[in-house]
Amino acid sequence: MAGLRPETPIPVEIKLRRKSRLLEITFDDDGRFELSYEFLRVFSPSAEVRGHGIGQEKLQIGKRDIDILRIEPVGNYAIRPVFSDGHESGLYSWDVLHDLCLRRDELWQTYLDRLASAGASRDPAECPGLPPKPAPGCARGAA
Repeated sequence: MAGLRPETPIPVEIKLRRKSRLLEITFDDDGRFELSYEFLRVFSPSAEVRGHGIGQEKLQIGKRDIDILRIEPVGNYAIRPVFSDGHESGLYSWDVLHDLCLRRDELWQTYLDRLASAGASRDPAECPGLPPKPAPGCARGAA
């Protein structure tokens, strides 16, 4: 099962920093990381975001102002964040979460490049044709 390999570092502390919109994670190998709520939403491991195969990924737009309402534990191997746009289907196993931490800068730059190529925006207000607040992130439940 994902996140249960012996070599996978296990989180010993996970904190939501609401003002800065950061998830702070400390692993049992002393690694400490911060991931923005937006980053976590954009790189959700759900099929809604990643698709069901290579090339089926859906570009996430307008997620700059996303919030995490709560985090639900999933057994002893994952967490499920509940986002303010209604997205809650991503299970972040320990191995997925650790990989996101290690590759954060590379993944973020790739995301910014994809947004630029698509002429899209991180800002909800710049997402044409999609409802503005109270459904933050361009569209409630949108991938």
